[in-house]
Amino acid sequence: MSQVPRSGLAAVSSALLAMSRHLEVRDVLKTIVASARELLDAQYAALGVPDDHGGFAQFVVDGVSDEQWKAIGPLPRQHGILAAMLQEARVERLADVREDPRFEGWPSTHPEMSDFLGLPIRDGDEVIGTLFLANKNCDKPEGGCGFTQDDEELLSILAQHAAIALTNARLYERSRELTIAEERSRLAHELHDAVAQKLFSLRLTAQAAAALVDRDPSRAKGELQQVAALAAEAADELRAAVVELRPAALDEDGLVNTLRTQVQVLDRAHTARVTFTGRGVRALPAAQEEALLRVAQEALHNALRHSGARHVDVTLHKNGAATVLRITDDGTGFDPTAIRRAGRHLGLVSMRDRASGVGGRLTVESAPGKGTTIEMEAPGG
Repeated sequence: MSQVPRSGLAAVSSALLAMSRHLEVRDVLKTIVASARELLDAQYAALGVPDDHGGFAQFVVDGVSDEQWKAIGPLPRQHGILAAMLQEARVERLADVREDPRFEGWPSTHPEMSDFLGLPIRDGDEVIGTLFLANKNCDKPEGGCGFTQDDEELLSILAQHAAIALTNARLYERSRELTIAEERSRLAHELHDAVAQKLFSLRLTAQAAAALVDRDPSRAKGELQQVAALAAEAADELRAAVVELRPAALDEDGLVNTLRTQVQVLDRAHTARVTFTGRGVRALPAAQEEALLRVAQEALHNALRHSGARHVDVTLHKNGAATVLRITDDGTGFDPTAIRRAGRHLGLVSMRDRASGVGGRLTVESAPGKGTTIEMEAPGG
């Protein structure tokens, strides 16, 4: 391959860095496509991830507006040159895709495309994606393709790194699913232990009230009041656990609305006052929103179950190029150093891991009798 000019090397470096920054599969796919189109100066780019039935499980495009894409309609499962790319998994460089015998036409709303470059993205022997570029922005040689051999080799380098980024993103999503399953299992155990303990006390107290109702009605009345209090506490435990077990509706509602809803339910379920304020925060990448939500849930769990707080306040706001989540309570507080020495973490290790996993940071301020403030700062928003 001929030597890539310095500006070209910078573009390759930027493309590879951009791919490595994302953890969500969808974000990685979009970044690969955008990087390929910019790097090779093409009008259109697309990336298809194959399913197990000869079609595409996912298909992302760059250079086509949302309105155009909606007008084009669903992608056929077996579609001309794209289907051939899946079946044959080889590099295709064409002067005019419309003249290829495998071309089967496209909808009237589809943009016109001529010169074409496509190649597979491989993980070992497995094809995990197919990358397509069309309409090189250059003067085309008569009857020739605007994409050159150098373009093909450059795209091959990008595809090799795209395979790594895509594989890492898939592994991350699988590990996150396992983590969520582990969290739900932990919450289920907590729910069982907490409610079982309350119901056991409830049964003993009810038995005591029944034994006293004839010989000491006033004491029986006190025991029955205790029964009512224990029943209310058991209901609180159930409601709080249901909120934490229920999957967060981040995709549909966004981080701000999801946090607001969860705080409102927790406020109703607990005697402590739980409040939320969100201002100036735009949508974040899915990984950041997931991390911020899980940190908020862990911090709220600690404040409501362990601190004896009367008021817990959750805020989410913009700070320069970052988004800041803050959970403050007026509970008993603790000595963070002593907690670490005793081998108890109150979920702090998990919260720090979540923050650092998305390029953010977590700070904890607390002291006995002084309440606790947990703050996470994440890039973006």
